[in-house]
Amino acid sequence: MSMLNSISDFSARPSARNLARAVAGVVNRLIAAIIAERERQANLAVLRALTDRELRDMGLMRSQIGAGLAQAAKDRSCAQNQPTRRP
Repeated sequence: MSMLNSISDFSARPSARNLARAVAGVVNRLIAAIIAERERQANLAVLRALTDRELRDMGLMRSQIGAGLAQAAKDRSCAQNQPTRRP
């Protein structure tokens, strides 16, 4: 019986490869989040530097800058999470 228990315990443990993949996935998502935040900050700075007329030419009002960037980030995140289609 102890032999069967040790075999079942071994199969229940995650392999080193799976653990490495999980850690790499977490690190990858963390780096992607940091990059996305820096990009958002840069875009916010550029949009805030524009004049009201320039913003109006793009169809934005100054009060819509934050919400517009949030929506763009959400759309980009959804697009990145979708699997790519191959022809």
